[in-house]
Amino acid sequence: MSWIYLLSASFFEVGFTFSLSKAKEAIAPHTYYWYISFGICLFLGMGLLIKAVQTIPMGIAYAVFTGIGAVGTVLVGIFVFKEPVSIMRIFFMSTLIISIVGLKAVSH
Repeated sequence: MSWIYLLSASFFEVGFTFSLSKAKEAIAPHTYYWYISFGICLFLGMGLLIKAVQTIPMGIAYAVFTGIGAVGTVLVGIFVFKEPVSIMRIFFMSTLIISIVGLKAVSH
């Protein structure tokens, strides 16, 4: 169950970075809605991370949390914000994913 909390927390991390990007583009009063979304995602993400580290070692949990968040944020940038795709970006995202899977495999 802790891994589900951790995966959910990682998706909320992507949510709060997405919300910040949308807030930057929005015009008032919509900016405030994106900042509220940011706060909610931040609160839920950190709460789920706290719940996950009760049974998953902190080093592994945080590495997985930030790794999934980073890959998810890059993918959102590519698919939603039309950021450029390059072989090197895909290569480094792949190495992050392989590292996350490796951490999961060696954790107890």
